[in-house]
Parts: sequence; C-alpha cells; structure tokens
Amino acid sequence: MTLKELEPQLLALSLTEKSQAIQLILNSLLNSWQGIEKTLNVCGGDACIRNTRIPVWLLVSYQQQGLSDAKILEAYPTLNAVDLANAWIYAESHPQEIANAILENEAD
Repeated sequence: MTLKELEPQLLALSLTEKSQAIQLILNSLLNSWQGIEKTLNVCGGDACIRNTRIPVWLLVSYQQQGLSDAKILEAYPTLNAVDLANAWIYAESHPQEIANAILENEAD
C-alpha cells in the first residue's frame, strides 16, 4: 500500500485516532515501544514486557487460545492491564514477528 492510497483513510480518522497513528509511526521509526523491550540475550531477543522475561508472543498465544485478559493477569500477577495493552499494541504492529515467534516456539 502506498501513502497516496492510505491518505484518504488517514484523513478520515478522528483526532484521537490520528494521534494514535502518529505515536505508532513514531514508535516504529524509533523502534521504541512503551512498556516493551528487546534485549539481545534475554528470551532470544524477543519483545518482552519491560523488566520481565515474559515475551509478547507468549501472551498473544494465550489470547489466541481463548484466555481472557483476566486469566492471563491471574497467571502472571506481576503484570497489569497496561502491560497487556502495550503487548496487544506491539503485536498488532508486528504481526509477522509475533506469528513467527509463536511458530518457532510451538516446535520446541
């Protein structure tokens, strides 16, 4: 998709959605995602919830298996709703990375 093709959709967004789109683009450019970090020697460099070893792909996998946010938070008491929201935003922005990580780790 080109920017020219995307332009009408961008212009149709609400102010809040435009702000979110700008933040998404900025995060992508800076490779900086709020609440998410990648550390070379931690969990194979996978995207994890900040200051944990809980990879985003694992949380997405649980979600795909039908676990609710409440059940995930119950299983990981060190996480909170903001952590999950950050994970879902990151996963939505990096679908292929997350899908690949899930596939790689299912084989283990």
